[in-house]
Amino acid sequence: MSVRQVLGHRSFVALLSGRTVSLLGNGLAGIAVTFAVLDLTGSATDLGLVLAARSLPQVVFLLFGGVLADRLPRNLVLVGSSIVSGLTQSLAAVLLLSDHASVAALVAIEAVNGASAAFMFPASAGLLPQTVPAADLQPANVVFRMFSTSALVGGVSLGGVLVAAVGPGWGLVADAVSFFLGAAFFAAIRLAPGERLASSNVLADLREGWGAFRSRTWLWVVVLAFGVINAVHAAGWFTLGPKIADDTFGRQGWGFVLAAETAGMFVAGVVLLRVRFRRPLFVGMLGVMVWSPLMLVLAAEPGVLLLILASFVAGVAIELFGIGWDLSMQQHVPPHLLSRVYAYDALGSLVAIPVGQALAGPTADVIGIREAVVLCAVVIMVAGAAATAVPAVRRLERTDLPEPVRERDATTA
Repeated sequence: MSVRQVLGHRSFVALLSGRTVSLLGNGLAGIAVTFAVLDLTGSATDLGLVLAARSLPQVVFLLFGGVLADRLPRNLVLVGSSIVSGLTQSLAAVLLLSDHASVAALVAIEAVNGASAAFMFPASAGLLPQTVPAADLQPANVVFRMFSTSALVGGVSLGGVLVAAVGPGWGLVADAVSFFLGAAFFAAIRLAPGERLASSNVLADLREGWGAFRSRTWLWVVVLAFGVINAVHAAGWFTLGPKIADDTFGRQGWGFVLAAETAGMFVAGVVLLRVRFRRPLFVGMLGVMVWSPLMLVLAAEPGVLLLILASFVAGVAIELFGIGWDLSMQQHVPPHLLSRVYAYDALGSLVAIPVGQALAGPTADVIGIREAVVLCAVVIMVAGAAATAVPAVRRLERTDLPEPVRERDATTA
């Protein structure tokens, strides 16, 4: 199927547009918030606290976001979440541009922003399969991620230049505008009647989602691994990485390094428009182990060009996992449970990120910043290998293969 055919689905285009414009602003804002904190105090520990302040509420409210997204029209959940996020980033931008910002204020603002994001992710993930026919699911996922990646490439690259030129406040202005535009696109999504799901009560909904989650071995094994992987990646790459960049090749260079990672994701997406792996989750987990050496390169104090190359390769590996994971979720989890199961996925995957972010600075103070980054890389490799060794992960196959080609379903192996 061609990209043009996938883009013929109007609700998919509206969802795609909303997420793309929001991620363009977020790519810019990630650098803006990071260097706003470093400008205020220069402390990796303070940076970790601000980042953790966003991650923690996101984890706390994720399950409720999943329940809400399975109960209400998912596009309306996205509209509300986008408006709240736009307001929080507007406030942060005003404080920075008026020189009234403080670490405490940024912690409070990012906490509200994180709580809002908890409702956006499960709604968006559960909504995509509702906007295209089942036969179009893989190309729709690839196109969705390609556009998202392109937005991140543009946002991160622009963020590095903009922050270096005029400061972090304007990055958050752009992010706020992107959320308001995203809300308008989400409001244009039209879902077929009957796709609004009835439910009894929150606890019953959570139990039903939990039952679907724990009954699939491949699912909880990978989520458990990513609970570790995401925590140490957030610590080593997103918390200590900018500090290394600030002390060596500079903020603009760091923007290009992050852009190279997302460019690698885009290139992998182009390939995956035509290539279909029989076991996409297994291929994705192999990609995780290719991803981890990136931080070894960062710790080796390279020139920026070598780090850009390593970041590009890591981006290819990340996209292999992302497509494999989304396709596995969407094909092996019933649609009426998808937002809740995605919420349990996100909860397990993100729960330890605030811990990693908060401990990154103190750990680096004790053992050294580059030594801490090396430790993170090793932990990612070990966690990824352990999950890949589980038969249920290795054997899970896509459901749209001809029956004689497929082996038995390894969902609960």
